[in-house]
Parts: sequence; structure tokens; C-alpha cells
Amino acid sequence: MPGTRSKQMVEELKKLQISSPDIQASAVVSVDGLIIASALPGSVEEDRVSAMSAAMLSLGERISVELRRGDLDQVYIRGDNGYVMLTSVGHEAVLTVMASVNAKLGLIFLDIKRTAETLSELI
Repeated sequence: MPGTRSKQMVEELKKLQISSPDIQASAVVSVDGLIIASALPGSVEEDRVSAMSAAMLSLGERISVELRRGDLDQVYIRGDNGYVMLTSVGHEAVLTVMASVNAKLGLIFLDIKRTAETLSELI
């Protein structure tokens, strides 16, 4: 059964990338920094993505609490070559998405939210 859920999560990540062509990669990472499911290109190291995602989620949650901004919803990073967006998937995981520099963020945020809701049911 766990293998089936993992496959379903990978399918959801692939659907996300198909629905938004500007999304280049995605992964579901546990709060402990372990990959649960991924749709990452071969040039991206899963271990590196998982460790950094867990660290950013933890830091984002701490900032949100310390600055009294409420429960963390997203962490958003913009660099010269694109975006990295992290969204909570329940209390157990985070959805990490990498998008191109010219991405239409409004549509991507909507797709990410829908995918996170679906993934939370699979975890």
C-alpha cells in the first residue's frame, strides 16, 4: 500500500507540472527532510532539495510565529533564474515547487494549493 500512495503522489506532481508548464520540478518532503515523492529532473539532487526544503519550512514557521503572522502557509524565494515555493502539506510534509523566471505566479499558486490539498489526503 505505501508504494501505491507514493506512486499516486508522483502522479499528482506530474499533473501539477503538466497543468503549469512554467513549473520545472516538484517534490513532497517530510518535515524531517526525507523525500516522500518527487518529479525532479536528473540534474537536481533529491537529498539536497529535501534537506533545504525542511530547513526552510522550519525557519519559515519560526519566523511566522515569532513575528505573530499566524500559521505558515507558504515560503517563497525569487532568484535571478526563477522561483522556489514551499507549501505545507498537512502537518507532516511540504510541497516544494521550482518555477521558471517568467512564471505566471497567480496561476501557479492556485495549482499548488489544489495539489497540496490532494497530497494531504494521500499522506
